[in-house]
Amino acid sequence: MRAKRILLMHISNVTGHHRASLAIEDALREVDQNVEVRNINAFNYTNSYLARYIYKLYILIIKAVPWLWDYLYDNEAVLKRIKKLRALIHRLSDKKIKKLFDEFTPDIVVCTQAFPCGMVADYKYRHNLNLPLVGVLTDYAPHVYWLNDYIDLYVVPDPKVGKKLLQKGVSGERQRTLGIPIDKKFGQQTNCEEVFRKLKLDPKLPVILIMGGSQGLGPIKKIIQTLDRLTQDIQLIVACGTNKRLYKWIRKNKPFLTKTICVVGYAENIDELMAISSLIVTKTGGLTSAEALAKSLPIVIINPLPGQESLNTKFLLKSGAALKVGNFLELRSLVERLLSDDSKLKQLRNKACSLAYPDSALKIAQTVLNMTDSQHTNNN
Repeated sequence: MRAKRILLMHISNVTGHHRASLAIEDALREVDQNVEVRNINAFNYTNSYLARYIYKLYILIIKAVPWLWDYLYDNEAVLKRIKKLRALIHRLSDKKIKKLFDEFTPDIVVCTQAFPCGMVADYKYRHNLNLPLVGVLTDYAPHVYWLNDYIDLYVVPDPKVGKKLLQKGVSGERQRTLGIPIDKKFGQQTNCEEVFRKLKLDPKLPVILIMGGSQGLGPIKKIIQTLDRLTQDIQLIVACGTNKRLYKWIRKNKPFLTKTICVVGYAENIDELMAISSLIVTKTGGLTSAEALAKSLPIVIINPLPGQESLNTKFLLKSGAALKVGNFLELRSLVERLLSDDSKLKQLRNKACSLAYPDSALKIAQTVLNMTDSQHTNNN
């Protein structure tokens, strides 16, 4: 009997969607050492030119006209208007999808973003293909672009998200609440003493982690300047992601700051940074949020991006795992209060812990492999 073949699909290599697919890939290999996995950037594979154009357009919109992205995101009217265009893009991908399926012959396809999931779902419909398809949601709100009758299973991050999918017509039988897939190290114990030593930070002082997602987006310079004026003696860690300009600015201005600051670029040890932090100041990407929850890290939200991050913010606030500020004066005041109130920090940590799915990737991997077993049984 040949090894099981799992096709993972995401978009863009510097996103939470990709990190989620990598977490699932690692978990699949942990559960089944013989499994064959192919992890594809669907945009680049089907149309690399279109991928670059759409990514640049997305960044432009969220920076210049964020209200437009808020309007486009999860909008049924917009979905209806672009239905023919979307179908055309999917059909134009047919040849490459067929080539991929013919070469790899996957037993199941797992997508961590709506575009490839919809593309494969439409391919299944047009070619009458009996191939299990799993959509893994990596945000705390299901948008309309996820909806398709030919997606066999939706993996949702929380029961509340499942209820919203139910309201949109996705039956409970097609859902499984397993969390957002994150690297297993976020569920493991960290040697904090060693991390403090490695980063040359004082273990006796509070640490505030500042993040702007993989691209280092948001008003991070202003956040640093605001927290640098706190009355308490604190330390700052700034994860810049791929934002090289931000990294250079911090290194240049570091001597003029009053607080100790540690700056990192695209870091592979975010789990360690979270483990030693008292709280995180961030926008609310799905993966960053899930990772913070797994580390029981209190979240302070400022300037979330429109669309998915706005909806993630609503979920976290309603769940009691985060606090949001509207301006930098509020940010300074809130952080000062939190650092002076251990009981409030503990309350936020406990709430975060109750929402966490640190073994999400492993459970998703087990579910996917079980689905391939069922597929083989049905085919025989």
